Amino acid sequence: MLGVNDFWATVNRVIAGAAAYITDEKGRVLLVDPNYREHWNFPGGIVDAGEHPAQACAREVAEEVGLEVEVGRLLTVHWGELPHIPYPLVNFLFDCGEIASDTPITLQAEELDDYGFFTVEEAERLLAGHAYQRLMAAAAARESGGMSYLTTAQDGLVGQ
Repeated sequence: MLGVNDFWATVNRVIAGAAAYITDEKGRVLLVDPNYREHWNFPGGIVDAGEHPAQACAREVAEEVGLEVEVGRLLTVHWGELPHIPYPLVNFLFDCGEIASDTPITLQAEELDDYGFFTVEEAERLLAGHAYQRLMAAAAARESGGMSYLTTAQDGLVGQ
């Protein structure tokens, strides 16, 4: 019979992340350019111990781009199994509303090189494929009032 510690040692581990879907008055999405990875991404990051995903989203947006945002409804949950990450990643993408394109942004210089507002077509060139699919799903969910679930596995991205 397994002891409690033995049992927990066998449980699957995941990394939880939370990010913000923020657009400007023209419908362009706010993206950031991390200096530690190849592709641009949404403002956001890892959920810390003791916080839930919406709290992590608000904290990361404040840290990365200096904005205090109201974290709205969940648009997309994305389960990703990517070769460069040791555990599956569960990413929560929240609707954080619209801001004016001239809103002052203060980048977290330790992690980010740039930011910008981009059309869907421009974003496709900047984002990794799985992040672009997350963008498309979030835009559709905001428009429809729904929510989407995505998975990334060895055989590609699957939306549900």
